[in-house]
Amino acid sequence: MPKAKDVANYLLSLSTPNTPRAITPLKLQKLVYYSQGWHMALNNGKPLFDDDILAWEHGPVVSELYFDYKHYGYLTINPQPFNNMTTKNKKVFSNKQLEILKAVWDSYGEYDGKYLEELTHQEEPWLTTNRNEIIKKQKIKSYFNRLTTNKL
Repeated sequence: MPKAKDVANYLLSLSTPNTPRAITPLKLQKLVYYSQGWHMALNNGKPLFDDDILAWEHGPVVSELYFDYKHYGYLTINPQPFNNMTTKNKKVFSNKQLEILKAVWDSYGEYDGKYLEELTHQEEPWLTTNRNEIIKKQKIKSYFNRLTTNKL
């Protein structure tokens, strides 16, 4: 199973600096969250990754990613090439997972981190979880299941 870091690396490979498609740490966190939610909704509740997502003040966050990228502050993270193969010559993401990640990118990639933060602040998983606690995967799954007919 991929890790949240794999999702982040893939999304960063799609970014374009100095455009609306650039990625800051805040935006990256929200894109990873949306990737998890949509993957669960479109795959019978199966998570894309096991890492926990926490309900922080500025929205959903994977803490490992926060610490990996916090030194960028509000600045753009440089794009990175992505190789979909592990060191054991296995695919990181299936073709279906890549389709979902691309759809998330196509749907949310043009928005900045603050806009995506505000969006998550209006959504049930973050709203109904105490700050700094884990947003339960079941809560994410239920919320995104209800959206499947409206979004992607």
